[in-house]
Amino acid sequence: MIDFVQLQQRMKERLERDRTIRSVEAEGETLEEAVYNAATLLGVGVKKIEYEIIERGNPGFLGTGKKNWRINAYEKAEEKEAASILETLEPELAIAAPIIEDRDGEVFVHFSPEGAFLKVTAPKGKGRRATEKQAMEALTRRAVRDIDESLVSRIIKEAAGEYILVGSFIQNPANDAIITVDIADQEMKAYIYVTPPGPGGCDLSSETILSFLRNNRVVYGVKEDVLQEFTDKPKYKEMVLVAEGSRPVNGRDAYIQYNFDTDQSKIKLKEGANGRVDFKELNIIQNVVEGQPLARKVPAERGIPGKTVTGKVIPAKNGKDIPLPLGKNVHVADDQLTIIADMNGQVVISGGKINVEPVYTVQGDVNLRTGNIIFLGTVIITGNVEDGFSVKAAGNIEVHGTVEKAELDAEGDIIVHQGITGKSSGFVRAGRSIWARFIENAIVEAGNMVVVSDGIINSQVNANKSIICQGKRANIVGGRLVAAEEINAKVIGSPVSGTETICEVGFDPKSKEKLDQLLAKKDGLDKQLEDIELNLRTLSSIKKQRKSLPEDKEAYLQELLERRQFMLRDIQAITEEITSIQNYLNTLKIRGKVSASSKVYPGVKIIIRDAKEDVKNEYRAVTFVLENNLIRVTKYEEPDEEAKRGPDGYTTN
Repeated sequence: MIDFVQLQQRMKERLERDRTIRSVEAEGETLEEAVYNAATLLGVGVKKIEYEIIERGNPGFLGTGKKNWRINAYEKAEEKEAASILETLEPELAIAAPIIEDRDGEVFVHFSPEGAFLKVTAPKGKGRRATEKQAMEALTRRAVRDIDESLVSRIIKEAAGEYILVGSFIQNPANDAIITVDIADQEMKAYIYVTPPGPGGCDLSSETILSFLRNNRVVYGVKEDVLQEFTDKPKYKEMVLVAEGSRPVNGRDAYIQYNFDTDQSKIKLKEGANGRVDFKELNIIQNVVEGQPLARKVPAERGIPGKTVTGKVIPAKNGKDIPLPLGKNVHVADDQLTIIADMNGQVVISGGKINVEPVYTVQGDVNLRTGNIIFLGTVIITGNVEDGFSVKAAGNIEVHGTVEKAELDAEGDIIVHQGITGKSSGFVRAGRSIWARFIENAIVEAGNMVVVSDGIINSQVNANKSIICQGKRANIVGGRLVAAEEINAKVIGSPVSGTETICEVGFDPKSKEKLDQLLAKKDGLDKQLEDIELNLRTLSSIKKQRKSLPEDKEAYLQELLERRQFMLRDIQAITEEITSIQNYLNTLKIRGKVSASSKVYPGVKIIIRDAKEDVKNEYRAVTFVLENNLIRVTKYEEPDEEAKRGPDGYTTN
C-alpha cells in the first residue's frame, strides 16, 4: 500500500528545499552560453555562480548529432564560507596560484620638446633588473647631453616605470616623427602609420597620438594600451591598429526554461540495489504537486548598439518576445514569468502549451511498454493490467479490461469493467469503493464498498461498509468476506463440498484485523514468556541448592531476568491495545447482516460480531441477523440504494 499523502508531502518538501537552494538548470550551444543563461535565470553575474555539467554538448557533423550543453548552476557561497571550505580541501584540489611570467627589467628613452626622458621597468618573476650600464648605453645611442647620472642611478634603483627628464638633446623639429591615420572597414577600424624621427627629432607620446586621432575624427574604441606600448616600443613604417569600433549585438529572443523533461518519449530506467535494471520501473509519468514551478520565461534581451571609431551609432535588433505557453490547470506567478501548477497531476506539453493533467490515460495494456504506473491523479487504462505490474493513483483507477496477477492501489475508487483474476496473489486496494464484473482468487480491500455483478470466487475481500454481489451469476463461492454492515449476493456457498465460504459482518474490518494480529502477537509473547519463566525457575533452583552459579550461567540468569522485564512490558502494552480495540468494537452500533436473494448452501460459515453459525441446511431468499447474541434467519432484505447507484461518472456494467 502506498501512502499518497506522504508522497505529496515529500514532493512539496523537496520543492521548498529546492527553492532555498537557488539552483537552475540551463543549456546552450556552448558551455559559455549555458553559464550565461544560468546567470540570467539566477539574476547574478557570471562570476558569482558555480555549475555542474549535466550533459556535454556536441557541435555535430554536417548538421547531424548536434547537442546542447546542459548544466546545473547555483549561486556561489559567501566568501567566508568558501574560505572555510577551501581549508578542508585536499592539497591537490586547491586552486592553483597564477603563473608569473619571468621578464627582465627594461630601459626606454623618449625624446620630447622638453628634453630627453628615461623610463625603467621592474623585473617580473625571476627576471633580471635593468642596470645603470644599460641605461647609459641607451642614452648615449640617442646622443643625449647633460645627463644627470645620479638621477639615472636613482631611476634604475626605483624602477618605477615612469618617464623622468634626465638630460637634453639638440632639437631639430623638421626631423620629428610623422604620423598619418587611415580609417578603414566601414569606419570600424583605425590604423596609424609613423615614420621614424631623424637626428634631433622628437618621438611620439601616447597623448600626442591620442590628440592626433581625435583631430582626425577617431573618438571611439581607441586602444590606449597599444598607444602606451607604441610610446615605449614604436613600430615604424607599418600599419598599427589603434582603434576598433564595436559591432552591434542583437538581443537574444525570449525562451522558456522548463523544470521538467519535455521529451515525453524518454525512458529513465532505474537500477535496483542488486545492480539489475527493473524494466517495470520506466518512470514515464512526471508527477507534480500543486504550487510547483513548472517553467520560467527568460525575457528577451535588448540589443546592444554598436559604434564606429568615428562615433557613429550602429543600431541593434532587440530580441523577440514570446507568449507564455499556458495550458490547462496552470497559472502565472506574480513575477509574470513563472508557470505554476494548479493541482496535483501529470505535467505534459500539448499543442506547445504546458498542462497539468488530473487524468493519465494508458492506451492499451499495462505491461513492459508502460512499466509500473504511479500517478498523483486518476488513471484510466483502456486495456488490461498484466501479471506482475502495479498501478497506484492518488485519485481513481479505471480499467476497461481485466486485472490479472497485479497490484492496484488507489486513494479513490477502482472500477474494473471486466474482472479481477488475482491468481492467488493479486492485490487490489481502494480508499473508497471497488466495482468489478467478477473477483477470482484475489485479495481485495475497500474503504467503503465492494460491488460485483458476476460473482466472487475463492477470494479474500474486506470492505469497511458492504460487499454487494448482484446479477444473474452473482454467486459468492469460497474465500473469506469481511464487511462492517452487509454482505449481499444471489447465491452464497456451493453445493459441492470442500469449498469453505466465510462471511463476517458487524464490526470494523480494519480494527478486527488489527485485533487478530495483536492477539496472535500476544500468544507468541506468552509462549516465549513461559519458556523464560521455566528457565528462570530451573536456574534459580540450581542456585539455591549450590549457593552460586558458574559465571556463564549467572550471566545467562541476568539476561533472562532482563528479557522477562522487557517482555512483560511489551505484553502489558499489547494487552492495553487489545482492550481498547475490543471496547471500541463493542460500542459500535453496526447491525450487520448477511443476505442471499436466491440460496445459501450448507457449509457456509456466518459470523456476526462474536456469534458464529455453520449453515447446515439450504436456505432460500434469507437474511441472517443478530438478535440477543444469536444468529437468526429472517426474510431476505434488499441492499441499500447506494450500492445500486454505482460509482459517480461510471456505469456498473
